[in-house]
Amino acid sequence: MGSSSWNFQTQKRAAKKASFGEAKRLSIDEISMSKGHQDFVTVVSDIDRGELIDVIDSHLQEEIIETIMRQPIEVRKNVKEVSVDMWGGFPKVIQEVFPNAQIVFDRFQVMKGVNKELNKIRRECGVDVNKNRFIILRNGISLIDDEKVKLEYVLGQSKQLRQAYELKEEFRDIYERCNNVDQGKNEITAWLKKAQSIYCTATKTIRNHLDGICNYFLNRTTSGVGEGINNRLKLIKRQAYEFVNFENF
Repeated sequence: MGSSSWNFQTQKRAAKKASFGEAKRLSIDEISMSKGHQDFVTVVSDIDRGELIDVIDSHLQEEIIETIMRQPIEVRKNVKEVSVDMWGGFPKVIQEVFPNAQIVFDRFQVMKGVNKELNKIRRECGVDVNKNRFIILRNGISLIDDEKVKLEYVLGQSKQLRQAYELKEEFRDIYERCNNVDQGKNEITAWLKKAQSIYCTATKTIRNHLDGICNYFLNRTTSGVGEGINNRLKLIKRQAYEFVNFENF
């Protein structure tokens, strides 16, 4: 292309900067650029506008920090909340680059950890659910009558599994009922005391990330928008039969 061609990199950087400057709530996550490889990239999304802001060619803390720090401090001060999962290195990134932002650990990722341990408890109790394997993982309030009958059959096979299921539902209900951080923290703390003998792994994880988990009750911020954007990126990736070049991606 000749000298009259537009400078794609300059335009891309300018567009990112303008978009970033308007963001108040962000979602940050990582996805793999190629299936089966460890070439993760970091995806930054604007929750309120439902838009992709940036894709960073790294999942290393130092490189993500270096990239985002190129944004003016006035822009980074505008960010008030950042939703992430509990298993990455993103909390350190947020603390470094967004001085006014609260870390919010995504409620659905927290529930995913509880459900994972519930399913482990189900196996340890020797309960075979056959085609109903997901019945204990679904929200009880969403079950129709036939599913409630199936659930009762499954839970009737183990007193321990029933107790674990009821604790899972109690924890989910805290997310639904609580309206502020203090209430949420008090109720989750009480739940941890009841559940720690059953949910050994999940309660430890929740206790270690309690403040970020309870920040959900500030504005009920989740990573749902970011997850949707990530799924669209993954679809593009599949349609392109994977990417090996970041610029093409």
